[in-house]
Amino acid sequence: MNMILCIKQVPESYTVRLDPVTNTLQRDKAPAILNPFDLFAAEEAVRLKERYGGSIYAFTMGIPAASKALKEAMAMGADDGFLLSDRQFAGADTLATAYTLAQGIQKRGCFDLVICGRMATDGDTAQVPPILAAFLGVPCLTDICQIISVEDDLLRCRRMGDDRYSIWEVRLPALITVTKEINVPRLPSIAGLRYAAGHPVTTWSAADFPGMDKERIGLQGSATQVKHTFVPHQEISTRMICGSPEQQAAELAGELARLHII
Repeated sequence: MNMILCIKQVPESYTVRLDPVTNTLQRDKAPAILNPFDLFAAEEAVRLKERYGGSIYAFTMGIPAASKALKEAMAMGADDGFLLSDRQFAGADTLATAYTLAQGIQKRGCFDLVICGRMATDGDTAQVPPILAAFLGVPCLTDICQIISVEDDLLRCRRMGDDRYSIWEVRLPALITVTKEINVPRLPSIAGLRYAAGHPVTTWSAADFPGMDKERIGLQGSATQVKHTFVPHQEISTRMICGSPEQQAAELAGELARLHII
C-alpha cells in the first residue's frame, strides 16, 4: 500500500514575529517543530506499513528548514521525504497550500491512502486535508480514531464525533485525518535516525511543475487574506487589601461588585 503522509512544520510557540505587510508568520525567524498532530498521522502510517506492507512518502510545503520535519518523519519510518519550497509558494492560505501539495503528490505518482493530522497548531483551521482531497479527486474522512482493517481496496475505520463514534467504510484511494486518540507515537529508533540522516530529501520548486497554474499558488493564489494580526496584550495588577477582616471583606465585596463579578 502506497501512502502519502502530509506533515507541516509549525512554530514552537505562539510567540512569533509577524510580517507587518502580509500579516503572515515569519517562519524562518521562529524555532520550529513537527506539528504535534502530525506525529499521530506518521505513527499510524508506519503501523499500516507494518501490517500491510508498502511505502510511505512524506510531503510538506515550506522554507528549506522544513526538511527537518521530513527527516523526523523518515526517522519514524517514512521511506522518502518531499519538500515543496519556493518563494512563489510563500504566503499561501489553505486553498493555495492544498493546491500546491496536490501538484506535488500527483507528480510523485499514484497512491492508495493520504494520511494527515487533524489540524495544524499554528492555524487550527483543519481545512487543508479536505481541500487537498477535492484537488486529488478522492473521498475524505476526518477525525479517524481507529483504522480497523484494510481489505483489498476497502478501508474500514472508526470516526470520532461530537457525542458518539461511528464506523465508516471508504474505497481507496482516499484521504483521512487522524485524531490523537488513534495511537501513541513511537520514538525514532537508532536505525531510523541513521536512515533519516543518510537519506536525502527531494526538493521541488515551482519550476519543477511546468503545468502548475502560477496564479493559484502563494499569496497571489490565496482566496483569503489576513487583514490584521496581533498578539493579545495582557496586563495583571495586584492591590493589597488592608484592615480588619471585616474591612477587608467589605472592600473586596465592593471591588468585585465594581467589576460586575458579583
